[in-house]
Amino acid sequence: MASISIGPAPARRDALAKRIRLLVAATITYNVVEAVVALTAGTMASSTALVGFGLDSVIEVSSAAAVAWQFSARDHALREAREKTTLRIIAVSFFVLAAYVSIDAVRALAGTGEADRSVPGIVIAALSLAIMPFLSAAQRKAGRELGSASAVADSKQTLLCTYLSAVLLAGLVLNATFGWSWADPLAALVIAAIAVKEGRDAWQGKGCCAPSAAAAVPTADAKADACGNCPPGCACCN
Repeated sequence: MASISIGPAPARRDALAKRIRLLVAATITYNVVEAVVALTAGTMASSTALVGFGLDSVIEVSSAAAVAWQFSARDHALREAREKTTLRIIAVSFFVLAAYVSIDAVRALAGTGEADRSVPGIVIAALSLAIMPFLSAAQRKAGRELGSASAVADSKQTLLCTYLSAVLLAGLVLNATFGWSWADPLAALVIAAIAVKEGRDAWQGKGCCAPSAAAAVPTADAKADACGNCPPGCACCN
């Protein structure tokens, strides 16, 4: 019979917290580089899409920095005490992102903000599309095991950056090859809607739910039991 423990063991909990700190540091570092490249390339090419992508990177840095602040505390109780504040910061980041992407998309659809071809922009979008999913998945996995709503919410912010990378890349290519200037802003509006939903969930603390009791070796039944009392949409259980 598997032994029962209340959440992760202290040693495992500390290891997960350290992993999240490293992943957040990597996310911040990459997004700073991404922001500089995208904003510079966007300004040179007069591309509002690239400038918007660069500003999204800045927002992603603020979200990751909030998680870094939370997990800078070595004491588990203090980290939990900072959870709500961190979630609120992430939620606001989602809302700001949704607002900017929506405004930028409407401008593009009106014909005042079409994305121009930019080789540096294409390169940075392609790199983000390749790198961000791995950072997001790794942080989400660690956050779910630790039961950290903020870590899971920030991983969703990183995943949205992946979607924006795909939208930017597709928009640049489609606009250059077929002249479909509407493709990029239309997809961006869908992403804005997703960002609003994720921001609302983060504000309400639905990003994750720590199990009150879990098997030492997780099984499907154990996961179902641990998630039995979670609210709908719990990221740790989906």
